[in-house]
Amino acid sequence: MLQQVEGRERTADKLPTFAQIEDWWYPVRLSCEQCSSEAAARYKAELVVSPVRASLVVGSRMVDLTGGYGVDTYFLSERFAHTDYVEQNEELCRIAEHNKGLWVTGYGLRDTGYGLRDISIHNSTAEEFLETAGEYDLIFLDPARRDSHGGKVFRLEDCTPNVVELLPTLLRHGKQIMLKLSPMLDLTQAVRELSAFSHQQSDIVWDVHVVAIKNEVKEVLVVSRLSLEDRPQTITCIDLVEPEKAFVFTKEQETNCPLAINPSPFAFIYEPNAAILKAGAYKLVGARYGLQKLDVNTHLYTSERLVTDFPGRKWKIEQVVRDRKDLPAELKQANVLTRNYPITPEQLKKKLHLRDGGTAYLIGARIQGKPTVLRATLIP
Repeated sequence: MLQQVEGRERTADKLPTFAQIEDWWYPVRLSCEQCSSEAAARYKAELVVSPVRASLVVGSRMVDLTGGYGVDTYFLSERFAHTDYVEQNEELCRIAEHNKGLWVTGYGLRDTGYGLRDISIHNSTAEEFLETAGEYDLIFLDPARRDSHGGKVFRLEDCTPNVVELLPTLLRHGKQIMLKLSPMLDLTQAVRELSAFSHQQSDIVWDVHVVAIKNEVKEVLVVSRLSLEDRPQTITCIDLVEPEKAFVFTKEQETNCPLAINPSPFAFIYEPNAAILKAGAYKLVGARYGLQKLDVNTHLYTSERLVTDFPGRKWKIEQVVRDRKDLPAELKQANVLTRNYPITPEQLKKKLHLRDGGTAYLIGARIQGKPTVLRATLIP
């Protein structure tokens, strides 16, 4: 009973639909903490029906090979006639068996041409299940990112199951593959590995989705598609709080983009959201919005006129600060950030005799090789 009370309280904001379902069962705390949010799960389901994003189509069968709490399973299952949930933990399977009945009968799984939706629960490892599995329109996999000692791992071959070893089997059984990977993953290396191990099927392209919520990267999705059209691999950077500002690009566009650097900041400065920074679109984001970079290795940008639709934070520059004497006497606290700067925010606050908080911002950054501090006002 305590587990159920705690689970509902801990996930009410993260999983609002579940919180509204009477008699919904919750797993142990770790499973609740590690599962996808409802917003991220809904985004995955949108990819299934969005040819612009991933060229996936609604199908008859999908399988989640690492079911866990089942958040992704339930929302993805809305796009398929039949869904197989596979999980090696017996207790999670027991909970899923209970919850899937509530989901299928009461929460939006309606007939849209494939008949009544259904979900089957399988207490098995991914490898064992695939030995006797048929073909699926979509295979979803969220490999565990911890080693045998409980330490965090990030590389594909270190996860459980080993994605690199399992990839040939996945490609035999799945028309489309969707992998949920660590936010700490090296994107370039991961795509290179996937492409190398799927080289026999040269018509496969791996698209990347970097998913953030409130400027924190939560997930990296890698989705396969057939290259039946003349469209290269794309990288989509999206913060689900502002989905209309999704930034889509290719590696070639970033590589070939000229770098515009301004030796001194204009009236406004900008910092791309966490998804764009994770994806490495350092030159292209400035070029698309008509901005200039403050330094080669400082990912801050500047403009004379305000760009209101920029996907990230925006500030109006008030002054360049050389020491404490340059600050207004009444300024006792500020939000201090450092980007490519020789000291930490805490050290800079101490140097300028400031407390944390308030509405003012102090941004320490290297501009044209020189450490500089800017006082700025955040623009909503």
